[in-house]
Amino acid sequence: MSAMTLIARDELRLMRRNHVAVTAVLLLLLLTVVAVATAWTHQQGIAETRARHQRAANAAFEAQPDRHPHRVVHYGHFIFRPLSPLAAFDPGVDPFTGNTMFLEGHRQNTSNFGDVLQSSLLVRFGQLTPAFVLQAAVPLLLIFLGYGAVARETERGTLRPLLLQGAAAWSIVLGKLAALGLVAGVVGVPAMIGFALIAGQPGASIGPIALIIIAYGAYLALWSVAITLVSTLVRRRRDALLALLAIWAVTVVLLPRVAPDVAGQIYPLANRLQTDVAIARDLRWLGDSHNPDDPHFARFKADVLRRYGVTRVEDLPVNYKGLLAIEGEAITSRLFDRYARESYAAHAAQNRMVLGFGLLSPTIALRQVSMASAGTDFGGHQRFLEQAERYRYDLVQRLNQLQADQVSYADDTAVDAGADRRKRIGADHWQRMPVFTFTPPTPATLVAAGLQGLAIIAGWLVAATLMLTAATRRLGAK
Repeated sequence: MSAMTLIARDELRLMRRNHVAVTAVLLLLLLTVVAVATAWTHQQGIAETRARHQRAANAAFEAQPDRHPHRVVHYGHFIFRPLSPLAAFDPGVDPFTGNTMFLEGHRQNTSNFGDVLQSSLLVRFGQLTPAFVLQAAVPLLLIFLGYGAVARETERGTLRPLLLQGAAAWSIVLGKLAALGLVAGVVGVPAMIGFALIAGQPGASIGPIALIIIAYGAYLALWSVAITLVSTLVRRRRDALLALLAIWAVTVVLLPRVAPDVAGQIYPLANRLQTDVAIARDLRWLGDSHNPDDPHFARFKADVLRRYGVTRVEDLPVNYKGLLAIEGEAITSRLFDRYARESYAAHAAQNRMVLGFGLLSPTIALRQVSMASAGTDFGGHQRFLEQAERYRYDLVQRLNQLQADQVSYADDTAVDAGADRRKRIGADHWQRMPVFTFTPPTPATLVAAGLQGLAIIAGWLVAATLMLTAATRRLGAK
């Protein structure tokens, strides 16, 4: 049996005899099981609730009576964002961004009803999910198990006798590392089993699943190497513990909290009020469909009359008010899209800066891989917003077209007692409107989104391994 294997076995035996360590491992395993169960139950409950509300919203929209199409435009419609199959493992930004949108004409609303606004402060601190356990709790356990791996030999004076008896320095260090890595694998297995169960539901793809497994495996390997490195560099166990706890506090707790605030200060976002005021200001310049003297719509009217070869809107074969609504919605939607693109660009800049903090904190890089692969990062939320806007625009323009084709201009402008009845069209038109269907990203898109974060973690692992190699050589020279 090799020296490395003997040292690894001896290290595992010491861990097993440490009742505090054994208790900590068992508690972490129990915490992981609870995290998997609660995350799965929470996801199933949310998915069922959103699907039920979506069915109710669709039924309410289709159950509208005979009415004027423009009233349906303002009646609006609710849509709900479906959950990603891997959201139970890592919910990402979903609890913060909201899950439903109200769609109506002339407005581009934001999503509402995020979980953190309806839950306790514990949810705002961090949900108990398998991802949270692997990112924060497992590294802390590994620190308490491995901080004295090599420092203990140095402090007790047993390192030199081991070297004099023929044990190579690399055998000692690799034996300690192997023992700690084995423990990391053991405590990570329940989370991976839960992840496999979560990933077994319809819609999950092998590519993102494999990327998440690789990323978390590399992350735990990095912590095992880093803990062994610090224990090799210092001479006392107490110093190793304090140094590792400081590293954990900064990289796992502090930087992930500070990085978004720093990015928000450097790349600020306009709030909803500022955006609404700017859109209203721009609309005054682009054109107001309710103002008969507006230059843009005066030209639009002239173009319509020339196109149909008539001199009055009353002689048009279609309802001019419907055409006005179509043109007005096209103008406002282009403006909405421009401001949305500016907001997305600011968010993208913030996210790039936060990912840049991954050079200081591998936990940030891991979160980026985890959320991107699970489809729960801001990119996933942006896909929902973009698809929701396309659906809103299509729905509103279909209704505006119904006004142009199904309601006569004479009835639309009439004010007699029976005019309101004549302006209405059949309810079967609402029932034939397409329902909102979210198109999920392809597996290749999810994998590509997570590769940059994985590269940062791999860089950390390579750097830590090289430093451990150098520290081991110095240890052998003592």
